[in-house]
Amino acid sequence: MSETPVGKVKHFFDKISVVVIELSAPIKVGDKLKFKHGKYEFEQVVESMQIEHEQIKSAKKGQAIGIKTTQPIQENAEVLKVEK
Repeated sequence: MSETPVGKVKHFFDKISVVVIELSAPIKVGDKLKFKHGKYEFEQVVESMQIEHEQIKSAKKGQAIGIKTTQPIQENAEVLKVEK
């Protein structure tokens, strides 16, 4: 299993459990991401993502996207794409 860095968490909206990720590599719906901050980490599959409240299927390097998360995560957490 390989892990590729794809971005950093820029903001977490705790009331709606949405994270803003600034991407350093492209991702798409269906990708498995790992959120990592110190010893705390969790994985989840991207079920949907948005740019400025518009649903998108994929995002490119340099874009800032919003994803609903299953768990809270801190700002500046590392985001990795998990591949088999």
